[in-house]
Amino acid sequence: MDVVVIGSPPQWHALQLIACLERGVDVYAEKPLAYDVREGRAMVEAAKQHADRIVSVGFQRRQGKAFHEAAEFIKAGKAGKIVQADVQIHYRAGTLDPTPQEPPATLDWDLWCGPGPKIPYSPQVGHKNWRLEKTSGHGHLVDWGIHNIDATRMMLGLMTPKQITAAGGLYHLQGKITTPDTLTVHFEFEQLPVVWRHRLWGATEWDPSINNGILFYGNEATVFAADQRWVVIPKDQPAKREEHAVAGDLGTAHMADFLKCVRTRQQPACTVDEAHRSTTTVQLGMIAYESNSVVRWDEAAEQIVDNPAAAALLKRDYRPPYEHPYRPA
Repeated sequence: MDVVVIGSPPQWHALQLIACLERGVDVYAEKPLAYDVREGRAMVEAAKQHADRIVSVGFQRRQGKAFHEAAEFIKAGKAGKIVQADVQIHYRAGTLDPTPQEPPATLDWDLWCGPGPKIPYSPQVGHKNWRLEKTSGHGHLVDWGIHNIDATRMMLGLMTPKQITAAGGLYHLQGKITTPDTLTVHFEFEQLPVVWRHRLWGATEWDPSINNGILFYGNEATVFAADQRWVVIPKDQPAKREEHAVAGDLGTAHMADFLKCVRTRQQPACTVDEAHRSTTTVQLGMIAYESNSVVRWDEAAEQIVDNPAAAALLKRDYRPPYEHPYRPA
């Protein structure tokens, strides 16, 4: 066996990726990198120990020509100083039956839950919608929003935020999902604030053309970037907006990049280190929400400062007999 693709829910990613590296296998792992921040650190360390292996993480937006072209426009100073970025993915979430019931005979539910808590099976959790379950996908920001958060980091050269606040809740989908259907997170990076918003319910978007993408607010222009297009709105002539359509199959391109790196042994478009930073960013957002507190992050130490309740959420206890892979230095 030469390559493994990890497409399991996030509660399994850490143990599976580390096991692959220990067996000398190259890995393509879906995002988020890990379920918790400490798992992510253990995965980074494992990748260092097995530096001869290729590991790519599924942040497909790193292949998006629209994101790269918009980033070059911004880096050239054509939008002026970027003062704030707004990141959002609004959509109406589909839900299945959340009623606890016996799992299908073909499904080993205990193994599916793995190192995470063994929760009751339901069609809502046990299939695609595990993404909005707290114990597995950890919600929309961590599951889907992470794509645009990673793209924002890539485009602006950001590391991880130094302070995070969050507010939201379950306002419409109570009893159907276990993560917020409405959420705003303010990520204070060293260079600028990045604000995440999502809403998983509603009728029709006011402007559906920007319901999935990133808005960069500069003092000379506003730039919008999404998977297949980017737009410039000049400050003094807003009617003269510039639309740039850039087609591309990001998923295919990202897998092609991984396979090329398997052959050439070059580093892929998204390394474990970069995936860890983006995953840590969104997990800190959920920690701020779940602890209902201001989270101050020491990036060098990878510690939450002066907030024991929030710091306790950096690592989740594993369900026996599974053992968490993180080992403090």
